[in-house]
Amino acid sequence: MKEFRTKDTWTVFRIMAEFVEGFETLASVWPAVSVFGGARVARDSETYRQAETVARLLAESGFAVITGGGPGAMEAASRGARMGGGRTVGLNIKLPSEQRPNRYVETVVNFDYFFVRKVMFVKYACAFVGLPGGYGTLDEMFECLTLKQTRKMKNFPVILFGTNFWSGLVDWLENRCLEDGMISRKDMKLFTVTDSPEEVARIVSQSWRRRQRESEEEVEGKSPKI
Repeated sequence: MKEFRTKDTWTVFRIMAEFVEGFETLASVWPAVSVFGGARVARDSETYRQAETVARLLAESGFAVITGGGPGAMEAASRGARMGGGRTVGLNIKLPSEQRPNRYVETVVNFDYFFVRKVMFVKYACAFVGLPGGYGTLDEMFECLTLKQTRKMKNFPVILFGTNFWSGLVDWLENRCLEDGMISRKDMKLFTVTDSPEEVARIVSQSWRRRQRESEEEVEGKSPKI
């Protein structure tokens, strides 16, 4: 039993090391958009092509693109960002199946711990895009919505891309969670659903410009009067 407790103590240092590496590697990545999506998306699918387009337009608008670094939708987004001349970052998670970073990622950070990885997704992004995906994508999107709902992060855009894919979830939120009083009507406004890559880029760009203006006004307001 004592041996297990000792291992738990040393685990703290492994966690700290992942935070330090993540902070030091991603400190220069700004502004960026975290794009989530399934590893099982096929390269010849419409979802893959749309992911490419979304990321390309974001890159052309001046944003770095952060993904999970793996295959599928993550690869498509990394590829699209490269096509748009943007920086690509992959936050790769070490799995038993040994997920490998896709070839379009320029900067790779490897993680053992999902929760450390999620901190990096949120800390260094000014918007979040959810492409079709599975449990991991849902986990990441709801993490962002929870942080936004509880005001633990700024009011950054959370965008669900693909109406056909996300409509069932949205209906469930409205007809079950909202009707049962588990969420409020304003919580349904924490995210946007769209099928337009151009709208994704527009929403993110407008939010970023507004944030810049607010920051400039705040700095001016604090300047000493002469």
